Amino acid sequence: MPSVEAAPEDAGETELTETGLIRQIDLRGRELSTAQLRAVVPRAEPGAAADAEDTVRRVLSRVEQEGWPAVLELTAAFDRIKLENPRVPAAALQEALRTLDPTVRRALETSIERAQKVARAQRPDTVSVEVAPGATVTLRWEPLLRVGLYVPGGLAVYPSSVIMNVVPALAAGVGSMVLVSPPQKEWGGLPHPTILAAAALLGVEEVYSLGGAQAIAALAYGLEAEGECQALEPVDLITGPGNRFVATAKRLLRGRVGIDAEAGPTEIAILADDQAPAAYVAADLLSQAEHDPLAGSVLVTSSPELAAGVRQALEGQLAATKNAERARQALAGQQSAIVLVDDLEQGLAVVNAYAAEHLEVMTDDAAILAGRVTSAGAIFIGPSSPVSLGDYCAGSNHVLPTGGTAAFASGLGVHTFLKAIQEIQYDEAALAEVAGSIIALADAEGLPAHGEAVAVRLQ
Repeated sequence: MPSVEAAPEDAGETELTETGLIRQIDLRGRELSTAQLRAVVPRAEPGAAADAEDTVRRVLSRVEQEGWPAVLELTAAFDRIKLENPRVPAAALQEALRTLDPTVRRALETSIERAQKVARAQRPDTVSVEVAPGATVTLRWEPLLRVGLYVPGGLAVYPSSVIMNVVPALAAGVGSMVLVSPPQKEWGGLPHPTILAAAALLGVEEVYSLGGAQAIAALAYGLEAEGECQALEPVDLITGPGNRFVATAKRLLRGRVGIDAEAGPTEIAILADDQAPAAYVAADLLSQAEHDPLAGSVLVTSSPELAAGVRQALEGQLAATKNAERARQALAGQQSAIVLVDDLEQGLAVVNAYAAEHLEVMTDDAAILAGRVTSAGAIFIGPSSPVSLGDYCAGSNHVLPTGGTAAFASGLGVHTFLKAIQEIQYDEAALAEVAGSIIALADAEGLPAHGEAVAVRLQ
């Protein structure tokens, strides 16, 4: 993707603010097509995943050919932890739950309860249509037999991702599931205890201390029992976000196994007018920036006054936040910006072209404007619906399409863990009614045996 600076004739002037914290893109007075908008909206340069591809290919090949010895060796090399058996003992899961801070446990239970309410309502019904007398087509939904759930363990701890992956899988009726999360030195080679506690709360019993591309390979290929390591059965689908090595491994294994998406760095876009509180907007931009130096934080506004207020608020809030350096890098990166537009109509065109993972609408008549958004992973409407709500306790799912893929992809949900099966049943009279059409179309396509397969039944 060309940089904003490389296309000033399309995008207008692009300038850094006085502080240099977050740049500003001025699109006022410009009529841009969707293609032009996609070329100039803030987004990280592609290539990080491509840089990882050679390494990931070698990892996948070794795991496929060598099994557990390769997985253990790669874990020692990448995670700096030597494991004899990565399977998390049942006792460790229960101990993590027993020692979990009661306040955190209550918070996890609240998140689970709300996510379950939404997930149960998402289960689609079987649909049967009588297209003619004696002729029916039925669409029924079957859960996948076995799924693998990846929970990151890098710059932050994500027990919420356990909930977001496990709850819809359970609601879909998945037969069995295995959860993997990177081993942590400070926890004796186990995943973080809060992740284990969340798994225990949800009844997940098969958990492995595995991360990175080797974990994805193990889930996709399956592993024969060897030494202290028992057999790991392959899965039909792998879900959950991870770093660029995880994302690349999922992409390379797509087809061998199903995947939810090739997740990239998190991102937030906020469409706001002069009614939006600058402190709220700044806090929400910062909440995503603290995830990762590559996280994208984008404000689209028709108010220069709000833009100035947000820049000022960001400086103050950044100075007081825990992950200040990480957030500063994200805000200063080319994937983040304040975009000035003529009005909310132009702003709507910008956010639809951007297709954000998370989109907040903080405007007058926010619900009406949100209803006109056609591309976003999740939309948070009004000043009391921050993205953080969706991350934890809204009931929605926070595993969402990134990098503009919300233009064609959806977030994780019960549907992710289901497959649709068509059932076709015609009686003799119903088949005879369309026999002529079938034979005519078969002949037109140069496939006469298709027609003959019908004709033989009518003789």
